[in-house]
Amino acid sequence: MGGGTEGRIRLRRGRDRRVRAGHVWIYGGEVEEVSADARPGDAVDVVDSRGRFLARGYYNPASAIVARILTRRRDERVGAPLLRRRLARAVAYRRRFYAAGEACRLVFSEGDGLPGLTVDRYGPYLSVQIATLGMDRMRESIVDALQDALHPAGIYERSDLSVRSREGLEPRTGVLAGRVPDTVVVELDGLRFEVSLSSGQKTGMFLDHRANRQVLRAHARGRRVLDAFCNTGSFALYALASGAAGALGIDISPDGLRLAAANAALNDLGGSCTWLEANAFNALREMDRSGERFDLIVLDPPAFTKSASSVEAARRGYKEINLRALRLASPDAIMLTSSCSFHLGPEEFLDIVREAAADARREPILLEMRGQAPDHPAHLLVPETRYLKCALLYVP
Repeated sequence: MGGGTEGRIRLRRGRDRRVRAGHVWIYGGEVEEVSADARPGDAVDVVDSRGRFLARGYYNPASAIVARILTRRRDERVGAPLLRRRLARAVAYRRRFYAAGEACRLVFSEGDGLPGLTVDRYGPYLSVQIATLGMDRMRESIVDALQDALHPAGIYERSDLSVRSREGLEPRTGVLAGRVPDTVVVELDGLRFEVSLSSGQKTGMFLDHRANRQVLRAHARGRRVLDAFCNTGSFALYALASGAAGALGIDISPDGLRLAAANAALNDLGGSCTWLEANAFNALREMDRSGERFDLIVLDPPAFTKSASSVEAARRGYKEINLRALRLASPDAIMLTSSCSFHLGPEEFLDIVREAAADARREPILLEMRGQAPDHPAHLLVPETRYLKCALLYVP
């Protein structure tokens, strides 16, 4: 993927509709022929069954997604200049929503026209995740472009995600440039958070829910909060900083809860919250049996399904936690429930919450349907980039 086009992929007749409609993924079953000079990781031209140019991207026969499109312009080459242009565009877009230097996601893979690349900013440091072979080949160019555009004090790579194995790649972590401390303290909306770039969740912390944490502020005062699957405690701390009476955070990860306690202490909120290391399913069930009640409930579980084949099991999991949470809701409660599983669409997710409400004999009102923060742009023509569903409910 160094700058020229090395080969060509010809699509089957009638299998170019998704590409023409704007999607950026090409699956193996859509391909009729691959030229002999197309090498894994190289840029290739994508043409229709009659040989007409459609797009250009990088190629990897080891992946179910054999090509990922970067441009539809015949005169635009795939290489470092394109990378720099896309990065400049991504940074300019964030300036519409975030102050200079503010913690945010700077590059969101397909959402920013750079499939396989994720970059988060935490103060003067960057966290980089490379998921695909084509981007992996561009590691040096990525580091150079980030240094020239943003002048970070350090860049850390967190390419330890499982999807790399499907690309034929080994996990990679470590400092790419400068110096990176073990932990960084960043400020979001007046709250301070400790972030570990080397061992935190994914690229450091979950930034996609930031706007959904902000929306809780109007509903928090005087309420008793349950933050299930709390990770490092962000939802609970936003609520407490907005006047909540107290909070219980539940998570199965001791490392996550250690950071939650540290974050509470950083914000002088340690005396108002309790952190419980437990399986959230079991804890919700036990609290239901014991008659616990909460005025503000947050459900932010990890993805219960990452493939279409496991959707039914995921549906059961989402229904169970929503059923238990609705039973734990006191009269006049607020509940924020979410799913980051792309394979459950927004209406399908709401159907599950409806089923849970009927079984719990509660009649919640949908105040708002929300999604991911704007630094995780949802590419309208690539539905997979719109993954986060978040329902804000009033429970009479």
